[in-house]
Amino acid sequence: MALVDVTKACLDSIGQISEHVEGSILYLDAGSSESFQFMGAFPVLLNLGVRAICSLENMSPLDAVVDWNSSSEPGMKIVVITSHLLSDAHRYVLRCLSTHRGVHHCIIFTSISEVAHSAYPDSPLGPDAFHEYESLLVQDYEELVKKGVTKSKQPESSNLKENLISEDEGWSELTSVEDIHVEASPSGRGYYKDNLIDHTEDVGQKLVVSVHHFPMILCPFSPRVFVLPSEGSIAEAYLSVEHEDAFSPGLPPLSTGLPSDGDDTPPGATLTAHFLYHLAAKMDLKMEIFSLGDLSKTVGKMFTDMSSLYDVGRRKRSAGLLLIDRSLDLLTPCCHGDSLVDRMFSSLPRRQSLKSHTHVKGSQSELKKGPSTLHRRPIDVHIPLAKLVNEEDCKMDNFRLFESIEAFLCGWDHSNTSSQIGDLINLSNKIHNEKPIHSEMELLSGSFVSTENFRGTPYLEAILDRKAKDGTILLKKWLQEAIRRESINVNVKTRPGFATKSELQSLIKALAKNQSSLVRNKGIIQLAAAALVALDESHSARWDAFTSAERMLSISAGDTSQSLAGQIGDLVNKSALTGSHGQKKSKTEASQGILCFQDALLLMITGYILAGENFPTSGSDGPFSWQEEQFLKDSTVDAILENPSIAKLKFLHGLMNELEANLQRIKSEENKEASSDELQLDDFDDDQWGKWGDEDADDSNNTSNKDLYSDMQLKLELRDRVDSLFKFLHKLSSLKRKNIPLRDWTMALETDYSGDTYASKGLLYKLLTRLLSRKDVPELEYHSSTVGRLFKSGFGRFGLGQAKPNLADQNVILVFVIGGINGLEVREAQEALSDSGRPDIELILGGTTLLTPDDMLDLLLGNSSFISNLDK
Repeated sequence: MALVDVTKACLDSIGQISEHVEGSILYLDAGSSESFQFMGAFPVLLNLGVRAICSLENMSPLDAVVDWNSSSEPGMKIVVITSHLLSDAHRYVLRCLSTHRGVHHCIIFTSISEVAHSAYPDSPLGPDAFHEYESLLVQDYEELVKKGVTKSKQPESSNLKENLISEDEGWSELTSVEDIHVEASPSGRGYYKDNLIDHTEDVGQKLVVSVHHFPMILCPFSPRVFVLPSEGSIAEAYLSVEHEDAFSPGLPPLSTGLPSDGDDTPPGATLTAHFLYHLAAKMDLKMEIFSLGDLSKTVGKMFTDMSSLYDVGRRKRSAGLLLIDRSLDLLTPCCHGDSLVDRMFSSLPRRQSLKSHTHVKGSQSELKKGPSTLHRRPIDVHIPLAKLVNEEDCKMDNFRLFESIEAFLCGWDHSNTSSQIGDLINLSNKIHNEKPIHSEMELLSGSFVSTENFRGTPYLEAILDRKAKDGTILLKKWLQEAIRRESINVNVKTRPGFATKSELQSLIKALAKNQSSLVRNKGIIQLAAAALVALDESHSARWDAFTSAERMLSISAGDTSQSLAGQIGDLVNKSALTGSHGQKKSKTEASQGILCFQDALLLMITGYILAGENFPTSGSDGPFSWQEEQFLKDSTVDAILENPSIAKLKFLHGLMNELEANLQRIKSEENKEASSDELQLDDFDDDQWGKWGDEDADDSNNTSNKDLYSDMQLKLELRDRVDSLFKFLHKLSSLKRKNIPLRDWTMALETDYSGDTYASKGLLYKLLTRLLSRKDVPELEYHSSTVGRLFKSGFGRFGLGQAKPNLADQNVILVFVIGGINGLEVREAQEALSDSGRPDIELILGGTTLLTPDDMLDLLLGNSSFISNLDK
């Protein structure tokens, strides 16, 4: 039987829609682009006959110009693949149709199923969502065409600037910018008019629209590890509403065991259940569902309810699905574990989010009850290859590379090369507001692709299972093997068992010295370049400082609450001296000077979670005594006053200007005091005494009194904000006490296993270790399948009931963490599988998103948090 491969299943799904995409201009939204980037789908799409692959949000009339698959007929078909609801993508689809008027057929694929559209609370579409949207899109397009024909005699600059849909319908407004695109370049405008069909010729042509479901939009890091696109509707939908037991819309609430009302089911749970159901169907898996956590139970129940009798007779491979709430373990993603992949994603720059473009004006329902989506950082990273290959020894090769790209871009008009390329560059800059196309960073950059491999071993899959040191050694071996294969002579002294930054950098430069070698080995070059960025001192020193501080907190948590509170306060005080962005210091001072105050807040979160686990009965209002917590509050207030730039955190919203003004006033007073100390006694004359009693002096005193009063107001307001911060920390410290699954079975785990190594592992490792050992896990709920329900309801009366199944009975296990996963958990899950002695089990790990410690800080204290905001 073939091994389960998530990446292959995604690529096979693309092959199944080949007849729809052939000969089309394909538009991908941000979430779909992110997904297809990881799965390596772009070459597959071009092999299927796609004419051009374009961005849906950054659509341009020149998209019809690019033709990778030569064809004499103009593009008459547009295909849109979106990871959003149809109502969210509508304005972009309509803009494509309004720009490419020669299009007669529009095919839309959405990752949200028809049933999920009708179940989503803010969706205006009903049970027959796809057919409803087809008619709505045709209707809006015909109205737009009529307006265009009516205004065809008006000046070109005023044409096509009408609002397409009324805001009362809940759809966002759209203003066409076609005239801006066309006017950007004379040659571009001429080519656009010469090659696109005249608008007025196709007024009577009926637009054919068809909508289909395409569920396989996900980001695979390897054949068995995946997350959802960060800018797709499923990842952006909130997982909890604001209440006492919730932390963030991007995290599940505490698992208190109380039954949830179906009307209060968050949209994220609904969309996740539908996604997992269709994912299992696409991979021909019949799921036995287990859940741990209140939200996971809700998702498992919805998954089970969607199962039907039609699934019974089909030949599907049996598999186990384990759903876990992220809120059961918030400590692991907050910590900086030994994972090369986590270091890479925390160090590399991310693609700029298109969130601000996709959400302009909310509907009336959103204005009443708040936004139903949250912002997640894109996981599509930019690997800066230019810094490594653009040296003196390879400038000529890069210059030739730039020439080749220029020749390709202007290849359609050899008679006017210079003007064509100049106009195209200006047009691109004006449309996309980006850097010049000659920018080396734009041309020589890369991203992770899961399908790139070395002799059949995917790069990312091998790196996911490695620690930082082991991963860099493996990368060095791959680079050396590639250099031997290319017959390149390299004079680099290397030591076996080690991989330094200088060694990797020398090997990368040698392998990327010419274009052919760079193209053939781009996968390993990109991955090694990403490792170099992670190993850079500016990033590695901060990561090591976090690791050292977290180790000290863990040791102190095993001692006394006074010791742990002292460590947290020491970190806050030292971070206040560093500033809000950190200072680059030597490695010996890394733990004392490299961490900024935001980093200290993340460590404070870690400290409070550890305190709640080790001192659960220290007090009703928190794990520390009143004196210990007051010391921490005073230190936090002083640190904020010295670092006003951290006011972007949610609990400090609205205080930025006041904090900056206060800091400037303090600095000016210090300067005045310093200058007055330099004055000598003989510098004073009799005129100085004449100022006593003057009105100017009185005014100065009054002004100083006003400043003093405003300073006290600021401190009082700041103390209120800090109090709200510590109330939120108290909630984090109650994770073990209020989370019923943790409270019920953590003691059982501690009695079964012991040792520092086991204690330092995350929840996922401990849970899988226990389940694969066939030991009972309290609060783990099994959701009966269709066959199980039949035996339970009918045949069970005749003694034919089934025993409760065990997850370890399955040879295929899919673990999905609702709220997100990180690279360390992927490695620990593989370790748990290896330690169980079950090589026959195929373990698949998925999550809502990829979480870095910085992402957790934003979810818990940033704009994506439910922390109390006292801004008035």
